[in-house]
Amino acid sequence: MLSTLENLFNLARERKKTPIDGSYTNKLLGDKILSKEKVLEEIGELVEAVEKNSNKIHEAADVFYHLIMYLEANDIKIEDVMNELNKRKK
Repeated sequence: MLSTLENLFNLARERKKTPIDGSYTNKLLGDKILSKEKVLEEIGELVEAVEKNSNKIHEAADVFYHLIMYLEANDIKIEDVMNELNKRKK
């Protein structure tokens, strides 16, 4: 399960190093405004899906994907996020 998320982070990092022309991932990584807009849009769609009890899994997957691309586009490393979460353990 976690390997899927790790694969997405690896994909984002690889695409940053070696862009693929026409790639949606590269479009998000290269356009911080678009990336931000997509995260906000997808979170709104997830909230709506949860409230309507429909399409929740699809929308949650969209949020994860777009958030990962947003983090990478803004040089926020998942390792740093995980370290911060570890510090919050009580």
